[in-house]
Amino acid sequence: MDLRHLKYFLAVAEERHFGRAAQRLNIVQPALSMQIKALEAELGGPLFIRTSRHVELTDAGKLLQVEATRTLEQVEHTRLAVERSIRGETGRVRIGFAGNAVFSGRLMQDIRSFHQAYPDAELICQELAPQLQHEAIQNGTLDVGYMPDYYPVHDSALVYECVGEWSRVVVMASDHKLADKERLTIDMLAHEPMIMYSINDVDSQLDTQLQRLLGDSLNIAWRISSSLSVLAMAGAGLGIALVPAPLAQVAIPGVVYRVLDSKELSANLMMVSRKDESSAAVIAYLNHSRKRMMESVLENELSEAISHQGNEAD
Repeated sequence: MDLRHLKYFLAVAEERHFGRAAQRLNIVQPALSMQIKALEAELGGPLFIRTSRHVELTDAGKLLQVEATRTLEQVEHTRLAVERSIRGETGRVRIGFAGNAVFSGRLMQDIRSFHQAYPDAELICQELAPQLQHEAIQNGTLDVGYMPDYYPVHDSALVYECVGEWSRVVVMASDHKLADKERLTIDMLAHEPMIMYSINDVDSQLDTQLQRLLGDSLNIAWRISSSLSVLAMAGAGLGIALVPAPLAQVAIPGVVYRVLDSKELSANLMMVSRKDESSAAVIAYLNHSRKRMMESVLENELSEAISHQGNEAD
């Protein structure tokens, strides 16, 4: 007894007529009759009482109708569930993020858009320092990471995609000697106690850039693990810090942000994932994010083109 036999049986049971059932199944009536007889022979008894005009179910046939309907419904449910899993509509995506990724807005935009498109996929989010995200993605306990591009040498087993860029601002206590200036230059940071993010890689991009720009006048006084801790220590007057510009959205009493005239210290927001990813849900998330990124780039280019045409017209 296979699924085809059950489908044929149910067609006859519902139509109560071999001719109509055969037409519904798009097969010839003799072939349908042979299949039903084969099923009855396999089960060891009649399933239908045949008359010249129609057929009726035997008690065994009535029982089989209930069980066959339940079986085929379960098969269809299984088929749909597997197809949805293959398309990434179900499953789990574990996302790590550094605090700065939240303030950029990109993380929330990606998660919101993916959830709207794939509402049954499970999303798990966790704040982690960049180096911990690297390790978690490598060992399989995290699927996607959002982090500043701290590492000049990338792991060949991971995929690094730039999904955002921002300048850096200087954060300090409101009574700091530099707080009365609207814009700062790199030279103004010389010898100032710096509050830096904690990272394992001492040759990080920001460290290297500051060392090149400030030389011996670079004074790293603290290394802190989180953005809020950096802001708190700066507000306490323990030093100044360079943070991604989106962080300036966080209003804290006693803390001010100042523009830094240095494009060299801009930061990239990276989306990191495994190169050999096999999870359909994770692949769907990555592709969805890439699609949104491309749409955003095209929108910006169109906006710039329109603005340029307007300026020429003026």
